[in-house]
Amino acid sequence: MSLDQKSALRVAQVLNEALPYIQRFIGKTVVVKFGGNAMVDEELQNSFARDVILMKLVGMNPVVVHGGGPQIGDLLDKLSIESRFVDGMRVTDSETMDVVEMVLGGTVNKQIVNLINKNGGRAVGVTGKDGLLIRARKLRRKDQEEDKAGLHASEIIDIGHVGEVESVDTGVIDMLINSDFIPVIAPIGVGKNGESYNINADLVAGKIAEYLKAEKLMLLTNVAGLQDKEGEVLTGLSTLEVDGLIADGTIYGGMLPKIACALDAVKAGVTSAHIIDGRVPHAVLLEIFTDTGVGTLITNSNLQTEQQDA
Repeated sequence: MSLDQKSALRVAQVLNEALPYIQRFIGKTVVVKFGGNAMVDEELQNSFARDVILMKLVGMNPVVVHGGGPQIGDLLDKLSIESRFVDGMRVTDSETMDVVEMVLGGTVNKQIVNLINKNGGRAVGVTGKDGLLIRARKLRRKDQEEDKAGLHASEIIDIGHVGEVESVDTGVIDMLINSDFIPVIAPIGVGKNGESYNINADLVAGKIAEYLKAEKLMLLTNVAGLQDKEGEVLTGLSTLEVDGLIADGTIYGGMLPKIACALDAVKAGVTSAHIIDGRVPHAVLLEIFTDTGVGTLITNSNLQTEQQDA
């Protein structure tokens, strides 16, 4: 058998493996949070765009939510505006919020839209303010201190225009999906008085997946997936197992908010959540259309109903 024949056979095998997944997910909505290395590496950017376009072409409904923390930080530095953080959250005063809107709603959002369009897709960019898509409220962080008597006193720390999702009106997203567009959403919400809020992109993706009753929530990260205490990647997990890993301290630190977001989405009715390695080219396709994925799969059952391991 010649090399060309071997290559052709491999292509046929890949397509054959993907077929049952394509059949299963036709018409299903998949919310993908785009971030990390996949957003800054040109090869990974293009492989992500092609993954999303292929999903659309085979009948799925991809919805992209993006972050942009590094890009915000870069522009703040150029404007000589100090960046301050509290527990990983950017303190966002009015001046900083203007920069956040400029970067997320303008530069980054339009770059991703252009990326998808130039690879042959049809994308439209929006923020959570468009059509009142994301209603938000101010995130209030409590800091507890223990006094000499051993009593705890709570202090509300004001971190400015940092918000949390109050509700999602899916009308704009539904309109774009039904018009055969790929929605690209910047995580900016609007308050009851029209004020803007900067919201964590993972949280926005999780809430949008919940309100859309999505089949999947996919969170791209810069790690191989959720790992156990020995550093081994955990693949198929139930929500009960994830709760146990949080309780015993296996999940902690920076991974905890991301896992909590995925867990909340699955408990709210999203069929499955995936923490996947965005450093792997075509990670989204590998996770959806192959028997072996590239990260951690979380479902709402002890009996894994999906054929892929992760």
